[in-house]
Amino acid sequence: MKIIISTIAILTASLSLAQVKKDSVKQKDIEAVTLVVRKPTVESKVDRTVFNVANSSILAGNTTWDVLRMTPLVSIDNNDVIKAEGEKVTVYINDRKSVFTGKELKEYLATIPADNLMKIEVITSPSSRYESAGSVINIVLKKRDDEGMKGSVTLNNRQNRKNSQYTNFNLNYHKKKFTQTFIGSYSDNTWSQKNSNTQSLYKDNDVTSINIINTDRNKSPSLSSTSEYELNDKNNVGVILEYYQSKRSTFSDAEGIHYANDVFKDSYNRNQDLTGLSRTLGTNVFYKYYDKEKNKILDINIGTNYDSQKDTNDLITNYSNKSTLDQIGINSHNQTRNYYLKVDYTQPLGKSGATFEVGGKMDFNNNVAPYDLSGNMIDSSLRTNDNFHYQDNINSVYANYSKTFFKKLETRIGIRYEYISFKLRQDIAGTSRKDSYGTFLPNILLKYNFSDKYDLSLTYNRNIWRPWYTEFNPFLIPNYDGFYSRGNMDLQPNPSDRLYMKFGILKKYFISARYMYTNQDYWTTYTTEENTPPQKDKTITYPGNFSGRVQKYYLFANTNQTFLKNKLSVNVGFGWYYIDNSDFNTKNDLKGAKYISYWGGSTNISYTNLFNKNINLSAWVEVSNQNNGNSYANNTNVFHNISVTKIFPKTQMEVSLQLMNIFQRPNFDSTTFSPVGAFRNSTQSDWYGFSLSFVKRFGNQKVKTNTKTDVEKNGGGGK
Repeated sequence: MKIIISTIAILTASLSLAQVKKDSVKQKDIEAVTLVVRKPTVESKVDRTVFNVANSSILAGNTTWDVLRMTPLVSIDNNDVIKAEGEKVTVYINDRKSVFTGKELKEYLATIPADNLMKIEVITSPSSRYESAGSVINIVLKKRDDEGMKGSVTLNNRQNRKNSQYTNFNLNYHKKKFTQTFIGSYSDNTWSQKNSNTQSLYKDNDVTSINIINTDRNKSPSLSSTSEYELNDKNNVGVILEYYQSKRSTFSDAEGIHYANDVFKDSYNRNQDLTGLSRTLGTNVFYKYYDKEKNKILDINIGTNYDSQKDTNDLITNYSNKSTLDQIGINSHNQTRNYYLKVDYTQPLGKSGATFEVGGKMDFNNNVAPYDLSGNMIDSSLRTNDNFHYQDNINSVYANYSKTFFKKLETRIGIRYEYISFKLRQDIAGTSRKDSYGTFLPNILLKYNFSDKYDLSLTYNRNIWRPWYTEFNPFLIPNYDGFYSRGNMDLQPNPSDRLYMKFGILKKYFISARYMYTNQDYWTTYTTEENTPPQKDKTITYPGNFSGRVQKYYLFANTNQTFLKNKLSVNVGFGWYYIDNSDFNTKNDLKGAKYISYWGGSTNISYTNLFNKNINLSAWVEVSNQNNGNSYANNTNVFHNISVTKIFPKTQMEVSLQLMNIFQRPNFDSTTFSPVGAFRNSTQSDWYGFSLSFVKRFGNQKVKTNTKTDVEKNGGGGK
């Protein structure tokens, strides 16, 4: 870590001195100076942190997924779960909720070229407008509406353990009242990583050590189209179409050795060969009424999302105490169907300066997950086939009221009500569940401006996180690492309360504190079941309900600074985390640490137009841990990324070189505690190496920020 920080410090100092010298030499020739004001790279607002990446060198050669990794307050674990300040998030794209989570969300965001990004908003205190799932990440794309045809083509080659290629094109046409945008991409990515697992069961001092080499290759084309027509100066209609496909092949080699009471029992080697094909199709038809003079906004969205994931998975296991190979085939075809209608309306209330916002959404989901097992590895405890069905209907309504009092006190109060009814069932096993519940989710925001230099804000949010449908599926499936996995039909949602305070100084320095409380949650856990001798008992991983109080405390300080006539932008954030798991561990018979304390933070540095030669530099460093529920980090990861981009204005071309984690490779190392034992997993990530990209632009590249004057964001404490 010292090497990384020292390198960036030296780089920054050298650039500063060099640029000062360069500017001083040319100062005699300057008769007039025009100051160009641009937004800081990172803006700290009351309810959100905004990462302004438009026209930044950080975009060159990256996808939206890559930039999301480098966003302040955001962390991504080895299972590709996105978190903000250590908590799970819901991802929106242009204020439209994504239907994907986990690895599916990663693959989808990897098809969106970063060149289209305007900004990424990390909304830690969302209003009632957003669906209740803790923090929200809103990815805002650029909007080009100057006349004529324009676009860009990007070619990228990335070298990690394996080589990967990525290409995309953007095409935009605007004529009077009509705007058409096409985005296409194709990637051929190979991802390789090493895993080391140690399973320590309390019974009989049973220990299994597993080493795994996993290689995953994806060939993924995608295409999206946005058509928008301006009926008049107040009314717009449009259609969004999205298509994504991925052909996947995975090969893994796992070697395990098993001891009980320090006596060797057996060993095994397991090979996995998986091929799969996924397809995603999304449609959205929207109507927008916007009266700029009266600041009235009506948004109506209706759409569908369909996702299909079909896999064929073959596992071959060679046990040391068996003369024959165990073979098993797993065929699955998961399908999700989502239909929704969403309405939002905002308007000011008279001359009082108050704003009222109201809206609602109807969501329908119809999902199916069939599995079929074959081979000689199947015993009586494994069901050979079944179809899991999940259906739900979520109806929600919300209202927000915002007003500023005494020109100093900004307020926002909101309430959201959600009602869900859902059905689960297995066709063959016959197990089923039918349930429904409603919940009120209030939120409050207060901001007091002592002066134009000092302000204090306070927010409160009630949230609820619901399980993903596959987490309910109880079908037992063998894994490539020798374990088994299944879902849990009895999963319960996780409600939580959050209190957030932020103090702003000189509009550059911010100190914040957060308190989060929950009395119930669901996390990954383990259990054991008897296996057919002479093999050891099955170790099964599944999501389990955990009762017990968890309290989290968080202190954070960050600053935004610009130097050298706004050419050098620096954002530094550093936080201290304290988690009280004492009640949680006692009630669930867990032997993990009752109290956890650790540090984390990130730094973003960007330099524009080095030596006035159209060279842009950027650097990013993050220090983070992986502590979640009953899982605890064994080491601290230091991520870093350095990139340099050369722009050729006459030919509208860019060349970018990016260095990823070249000083230290990330290693996700954590231990998960359960009532039956402790499970340590160490994953050496493949996110390191270098990347080279070429970008060719054509047409007028003038960019217009999304013109939607969202009152919820720009008033009542949303700033």
